[in-house]
Order: sequence, then C-alpha cells, then structure tokens
Amino acid sequence: MISPRILGAAALATTLALAGCASSSKSRASNDQFDFGPLGAPVAQMPQAPLAAVVVMDATGSPALENERMLYRLNYADPLQARTYANSRWSANPLILVTQRIKARLAQSGVKVLSATDTMNNVPILRIEIDDFTHAFASAAQSEGQVVLRASVFRGHTLLDQKTISRTAPAPSADAAGGVRALAASTDAAAADIAAWLAGIDTRAK
Repeated sequence: MISPRILGAAALATTLALAGCASSSKSRASNDQFDFGPLGAPVAQMPQAPLAAVVVMDATGSPALENERMLYRLNYADPLQARTYANSRWSANPLILVTQRIKARLAQSGVKVLSATDTMNNVPILRIEIDDFTHAFASAAQSEGQVVLRASVFRGHTLLDQKTISRTAPAPSADAAGGVRALAASTDAAAADIAAWLAGIDTRAK
C-alpha cells in the first residue's frame, strides 16, 4: 500500500511539472513582432520637395541585419558583444524597414520615389548602406537607438555625392519596446537628414 505522504509528494510533483510545461509553452508562444508604426506627421526639419524624383535602392548592410532579430549592446559591460532579444522580433528585417521608411518620408516631402525596376533615364539613384542599427545601453537604466548609415547619390555610374549620417534617440524604456521606439525615431531623423542633403545636391545632367 502506498502511503498518503508518497501520494501527496507525487501529486505535488505532477502539479509542478504541469505548471512548468504551461509556463514553458507560454514563453515559447510569446514572440512580439515590431515595426516602425504609422508614418505620422513629417519630422520638423523635413524640407519640401528637395528634388523632383529619385530611385531609392534597397538598403544594404551587415549580414546581421538580414534577419528579423532585434540587436542590443550593453556598452557599459561589453560593447563588443551584440546580443539579441529572446522573445521580440522585427516584422521584417531592418534593411527592409529602413528602406520603406526612407521612401515614405521622401514621398511625404513631395519627392516622386521610384524603385530600381522603374525605367526612367537621368533620374538620380540613392543608395543606402547601414553601418549600425542597434539598441545601445549606456547603463542598465539609460539606452538609445543608434542608426548610422552612408547615403550615396549616383547619376548613372557617376557618384554625385556621399554622406555619412549618424542619429540617436533616447529609449523610453529599457526593453525591446523602448528600443523599437528609439530606433524608429532615429530612422525618421536620418530620413530628414537625407532629404535635406538631397536638396543641396546638383543632380542635373552635366
């Protein structure tokens, strides 16, 4: 005959095992997806119609940006280690998200935004290479979204100008959601910088 004490212990172990399975299942199911959200009002310094039309190529960058993982760095502990949020993902990889956002902001300013598949002669081509796209922590409580990109304007195979743009924005919270908001704000600011820069480039055919 099995004693009540043994039965009770077995029941408790079973209960804990079931609770653990439920918790583990819930953790695996928790995989939040983020993007930059609605376009919203233009950034304050966004100029109006810096040029008539531009072909915006898809942004390029590190292989680490070619997937949906969300990167962060603890600069106060080990700035050389890129970490990823376990249960948070981008809805698309950052290269796609940044390309879409820059296109939308330029179109918002009055520019006709074209894709690489559009066949138009003598239209300037904007190429963007992303060097950094990270939620960076200066301390456990203070962090920001860092965006560093290199923008180049070509006419045909001729480079007209190139500019490196670096933007940061404070994160409202020390988690994935806070990093998303900070990176969206940094990307919008970088898009405004690109528009202002394009306004000063002589893109006329020589």
